[in-house]
Amino acid sequence: MEPTFHWNIKQIFVYVVALYKTETNPKNHVVLWDKIIEATDADKVIQKDNVFVKYALVDQSDGLRGEEIELQLMWDHMPITGLLYMGEQDESSLSKFTLPIDYQ
Repeated sequence: MEPTFHWNIKQIFVYVVALYKTETNPKNHVVLWDKIIEATDADKVIQKDNVFVKYALVDQSDGLRGEEIELQLMWDHMPITGLLYMGEQDESSLSKFTLPIDYQ
């Protein structure tokens, strides 16, 4: 994340979003994990393995059973002054998986 920081960046808000479709809602985004990286932090690298989600992946009904989920990394540049800039991982490189139909 080092090249992202410059004189006008106070912090970067990084988050992972689950994207999925259901019959009733064709576009759903649920934040599963987030982290704030301050400009004053010595280590500005995010390298995580086997991270447990901070926020549950739930839907209003049983709409997630058997559905394909895509995970996308997104971030917000929070400047000292000026406009907030938002960025996201390219859609061609998203991680995908299918949830089970039955849960134990």
